[in-house]
Formats: sequence, structure tokens, C-alpha cells
Amino acid sequence: ENINKRPDFAGALTKDLNAQMQNSKFILNLIDTPGHMDFAYEVERSLAAVEGAILLIDATKGIQAQTLANLRLAQKQHLKIIPVLNKMDLPAAQINRARIQKEIAELLGEKEILAISAKEGWGVEKVLQKVISDIPAPSGGKDNNFKALVFDSKYDPYKGIIAYVRIFQGFLKKQAKIRLLNARKEAEAIEVGYFIPNLNPQPSIEAGEIGYIATGLKDSQLVKVGETIIKYEGQSPKAEEIKPLPGYQEPEPLVFANVFPSETKSFPQLADSLAKLHLNDASFRFEPVNHTVLGRGFKVGFLGMLHLEIVFERLKREYSTKIILTSPTVVYKVKDKKGKELEIFSAQDLPPQDNIQIIKEPWIEIEIITPTQYSSKIHELLKRARGEFKETKTLSGEDIILKYHAPLGEIIENFLDNLKSVSQGYASFNYKLIGYRPIDLVKLEFAIAGETKPSLSRLVPRNKAYGIAREFLTRLKENLPRQQFSQALQAKIGAKVIAREDIRAMKKNVTVSLYGGDYTRKKKLLVKQRKGKKKLLLHAKVRIPEEVYLKILKRK
Repeated sequence: ENINKRPDFAGALTKDLNAQMQNSKFILNLIDTPGHMDFAYEVERSLAAVEGAILLIDATKGIQAQTLANLRLAQKQHLKIIPVLNKMDLPAAQINRARIQKEIAELLGEKEILAISAKEGWGVEKVLQKVISDIPAPSGGKDNNFKALVFDSKYDPYKGIIAYVRIFQGFLKKQAKIRLLNARKEAEAIEVGYFIPNLNPQPSIEAGEIGYIATGLKDSQLVKVGETIIKYEGQSPKAEEIKPLPGYQEPEPLVFANVFPSETKSFPQLADSLAKLHLNDASFRFEPVNHTVLGRGFKVGFLGMLHLEIVFERLKREYSTKIILTSPTVVYKVKDKKGKELEIFSAQDLPPQDNIQIIKEPWIEIEIITPTQYSSKIHELLKRARGEFKETKTLSGEDIILKYHAPLGEIIENFLDNLKSVSQGYASFNYKLIGYRPIDLVKLEFAIAGETKPSLSRLVPRNKAYGIAREFLTRLKENLPRQQFSQALQAKIGAKVIAREDIRAMKKNVTVSLYGGDYTRKKKLLVKQRKGKKKLLLHAKVRIPEEVYLKILKRK
């Protein structure tokens, strides 16, 4: 996507380039990006480092909602876009080809759409030729002052933080002094190079290249995505002479979940793992929290549910960290009577009801691409999610684009599964945050044997409180161990109990030793047993075991 047309590159790009290109030699720097909506931030920062983009479309599935979202990001960067249809070796791709090409032509105004099979290898040569002929070479001379943009980074125990950079001007040699402009920190480039595709050390890197700089720094907060790196000659550069490159807009986390180590002693390891992972994925945020049962952990903000799943898996696989992840939630904005606005992540953070002026929840704009025959079921699905219909657009003769506004809290769990279910897997969706709207939110509290458990409290919409309370109490009843006394499980809003379940007391057969006689002998023992259990209940305190907390609070 980023082509540096340098005649001194050793080796031809391919043996089969056309006659015009066979006598020229090129360097192509390629950045692969994810396609899912949760990773729009990664796509955006990669697009800022290149001159053009290959819009790769699965010909068996056609244009997806995230295809449109990523296309708009590339158009926003004013990049040259080359549309390519992949998987053309499959029979389904041949059936969809004409329809997809028509859709792409309408979106881009591009008549030439390349068809390839990456698996079989045919057609790829034409893509390379198109890239070389259509995408402009990078600007920025080798003789200018060195300036590079950090678009990614990772941690190495021997080399410190390794910054992945796009060099916009100048050159940098190994062991040269560098300065991080925004962090105002000096370091040494202990190693420089580029990717082929692994780290390949070089004596220097220069303008037009995408490469890396091993900084030797250990503090993960210093080398941030969007940072500008320059050469440091021993004097502090003047702001008017060297200005930072345009960085990236900080993404706003939409989904939050608490993360705890499986063992209390593993908290430092979890903290270190999150800090190192944050280097490579700056789009999630984390801060420490303390739970009454699970101990110390972190509140982590994610861009979406898939982002949550991937961070969770990477912590387990790459850092061998055993963690407990609680159910996800969204952030609410609460304005008190004095006009002060607070961000609320849990029921424990909610101010007293008489001090609340208004509560707002995040709303998103949803864009769904679906075949026409599934639209009625999708309308019903979004209606249940409190969605507001906005418009319908025709993408082609068979596909339409549905636009809705809906509360994010209704979308973060199970919506994608339900959408795939009602559309037989054909629909796809993309969303973006559009703001906050008022919501009638209540604090749902749970009591066990008359004792309210603050750690179980939840924030829920008032009109859904009963259903949520009933489902939660059922789970609690199934997992909470029986005691020598009966346990009343109650769900309350303020002083009003809206749902109840009971766990019967464990009973001993106190009459088993009796061999006969009048019934009053048995009755006397049973009455004595009931009195004992009532007396026990007066002083009873139920402690919820940690394993029960995990079953009822963690993600299903």
C-alpha cells in the first residue's frame, strides 16, 4: 500500500511483471489491517502511514457493513483505493461476481475491479502492477530532518519498547540519539530496521520506509501510538522548527468489564501483562479497582465485544495470565443537583437518588447490510432492543442497508448472535457512537437472608428490571449452597421487593430414633427444631463463596 520507488533496490519484485515494469525495481511496504468494526482505530492509524489501500472483498460474502466503514476511513485520508475481489476460485464467488462489481462501481466509481484467488495465486500479479502504476510514491526527502510517526509498538525484554514507525522525512542510523516530541523524552536507537516480515536489522532507515526503532525504554507510557520521533542532536528542538506529525484521535472505550487475577498473589503479573499489551493495543484503557470478594483487579474499557474477547485471549495465550472477567457493561453519565457530571460504571458509584438530576446512556448508530427477505425479522430484533428506525437504502437488487439508532447497552451482548440467527448468517452490522440520551435507570439490589449484598447490585432500565431480577435470582438459587436455615433471595428497587426466590433449609430427620409411641413425641421434636432454626436465622450471615461469585458475575 505504501510504495517507495527506489532504483537501488536489489532484486525484482516478480519475474512476470509486464515489459514496462521489468526494467524497474520497487519496494512495497504493506500493512495488513483487521476488518471488524471494533478495530477501526487500528485501521485508521495504519491508513495514516500509507499512500493507498487495497480494498479486499470476499467474493463469496460480498460487501459487508465493516467494508463500508473501512472504505470511508480510507476516503477520509484521501488515499488511492484499489478494489479487489478475492476467493474467485470458489463457485459461489462466480455467482456473486456481477452483483458485487456493480455495487463497488456505484460506491467508488471504479470500473476496473480486479478478481483474484489468493489461495491459488492467480490474479495477484495484476494487483501488484496496479499498485505500482496507480499509487503514488511517498513524498519527503532523505536530506530533510528525520521525522517518523509511531503507528504501533511492542515490548521486548532486551531491546525495550520497539516502535513501529513510518518515516516521513530524513534518515536515522543505528545508535543515533532520538527524541519523543510529545513525551519530551530522549533515548538511543539501539537498533533500526524494517520488516521482511520479521524484524530485519539495518544500518539505517530512511524516508518512505515503514520500519522499527528499538528505543531501549522500559516505561510503556512513554512510547504511545501517534508519537513523533526525531533525531536529537543534544539541543532541545525549537517548536517552530520541528512540529509533531498529526497523531490519531484517541478512541473512546464503549464496553467495560472488571478483570481480576485468579489468585491474589498474581496481581503484579496481571498489571505488568496489561501494561505490555497496551503498548501493542493502545485502544483499551485500564485502571485499578478493589472488589470485596475477588480482591484487587482492573476496570478495563474496550471498543466492543470482539475487542474484549481478543484482549482476554491475548492475556491468556501471550502472557500466560489466568484471569477472571466479569460481565460487560457500558458507562452512564449522571448529572447531580449541583450540575456536576459523573461517569458511572457500576451500581456502587451511583449517587443517592435524591441527588440525581438526570442519567444518560450511550446511543449508537447501527448500519446493517442484509438481503431484503430478512429485513422484517431484523426490524423486530431492533425494536426489542429499543431501536429507532432511521432509513433504508438499496445497495443492490438483493441487498439493502438499514440504519437504526439504539442504546449501546442493548447491543453489547448477544445482538450479533441474534442477528446472524434471524438472517441465517447473511447480515452484517457496523456501529458508531452518536452521543448520550436520558434513561430511566434504577439500582437493582439483591438481599440474601435479609442482608443486602452491595457487590451484587446492578444498574438496569426500569422497564426491564423485573426480567433481569428474576433471571439473576434463578442463577443465584442454583449456585448458592444450602444452609441449616432457609434463605430468602430478594431483588429490590429502593425499599420495594420486586422478585423473590427461596432456598429451603437443610433438615435433619430428628424423629428417626423414635420407635413408636404417641405422635406428640414427634411433634415436640419438630417444634423444637423449628424454633432452633428461627433462632439461628436471627443471627445468620451468609457469605457468598468466591466460586459462586465467579459463576454469577463472570461472562457466560
